[in-house]
Amino acid sequence: MFSHPDRAAFLPLAKLPSLVAELMARGYRCLGPAKENGAIVMRELESPEGLQRGLQAEQAPGRYRLTSDPHDRYFAWANGPQAIKPQTFAPQESLWRAERDEAGGLRFVPELPAVVKRAVIGVRACDLAALAVQDAHFLRTGRRDAQYAQRREALFLVAVQCAEPAATCFCASTGDGPTPAFGYDLSLAELKDGFVVVSGSDEGQAVAAALDLPAASAQQIEAAQRQGEAAAAAQTRSLPGRKLRDVLMSRLEHPRWDAVAARCLACGNCTAVCPTCFCHAEADVPALDGRTSDHLRTWDSCFGEAHGHLHGFNVRPDIRTRYRQWLTHKLATWHDQFGRSGCVGCGRCIAWCPVGIDLTEEVAALVEVGPP
Repeated sequence: MFSHPDRAAFLPLAKLPSLVAELMARGYRCLGPAKENGAIVMRELESPEGLQRGLQAEQAPGRYRLTSDPHDRYFAWANGPQAIKPQTFAPQESLWRAERDEAGGLRFVPELPAVVKRAVIGVRACDLAALAVQDAHFLRTGRRDAQYAQRREALFLVAVQCAEPAATCFCASTGDGPTPAFGYDLSLAELKDGFVVVSGSDEGQAVAAALDLPAASAQQIEAAQRQGEAAAAAQTRSLPGRKLRDVLMSRLEHPRWDAVAARCLACGNCTAVCPTCFCHAEADVPALDGRTSDHLRTWDSCFGEAHGHLHGFNVRPDIRTRYRQWLTHKLATWHDQFGRSGCVGCGRCIAWCPVGIDLTEEVAALVEVGPP
C-alpha cells in the first residue's frame, strides 16, 4: 500500500533536478545511479542535472546485464550490487590508532570518520528494511558503533517505488517491498509525467516544502498504488514463509546441504552484496617506523575459512557447514536477535552468485515444498 497518501505531493518530471539542487543547497553530497563496470552503482552527482535516465538491468541466477529502458525513465531498474550498506558500514576503516610517545609509552586514539552529509537518490524499499536491521545491530543500547552512527546521522534517503522488479526479486514475500513504507526522508513513485512524493521525516518535509509542490491528485495516488501492486504481483520468486526459524533448525542434517555445497565456491559474493550482512574482521596494521599502528575493521564473510577459526580448531571446516551457517543465521536465528528474518528479498545473492545458486530454491528444497 502506498504510504501516507494524505501527505502526497506531485513533482513534475522536469522539476526533478530542482530536488537535487535543493539537497545540494542544504549541503548534501548527492549520490545517484550511474553505470560502472557493467552495473548500476551509486556515485556522486556533479550537478543537479546529473541523474541518468534509461538505465535498466536484466537479472537471473548468476547473471546481471545492463540494458536500456525503452521509456527512458529515471528509476526503471530494480537494484545493483550496492545497497545503502557502504554508506554507513564502511568496507574498511580504522577504528583507533595506537601511538608511541617519546618515552616509549602507548596511547590509543579513537578515529572517527569526517562528517559528510550524503543524500542517496534511488533507495529501494528492500534496502530501507535492510538498513533498519543494520541500525538494530550497530545502534543498539550499550553497544552503539560510533563510526556507523556518525555516517547514519548524516544520511538523507530519497526512496523510490520499485516499479520494474528483476526476475530475482522476492521482496513481496518477505514483506519488504516493492513500495517504500518507512525509513525514508522522501519517497518517490515515478509516473509518466512526474513523481508522487511523500515526506517521511522533518528534514524531508522541509525539502518538499521548499520545492512548493502541488498536492498529488487522487488519480496520481491511485496510479502509484496500482503500479506498486502490479510490481508485487510480477515477482515470480518467493520464500515459503516469513518465519522459517523452527523448520530450518530442524533440517540441519538435510542432504540438501551437501548438494548446495557441491556447487558453492565459498567466494563470499552473496555476503558482499547482501544489504544486511555485517560480518567483519579486525587487524592491527603497524606503520613501518614502528611508532603507530592502525586497528582496521574490514568486511568479512562467514564463507571464508579463517572466519570459523577458534583456538585450535575450525567450527566450520567445510563449505557445507559455512553455507548452512549463512542460510540458517540469515533466515532462522536472526529472528532471535532482531525479531525478523535477515533476508529482505532483494535477490542480489542470486544474481551475483557465480554459479547461480538461488536462495529461494534452496529454502524450498530444505522445507520440502514445491518450487517457488
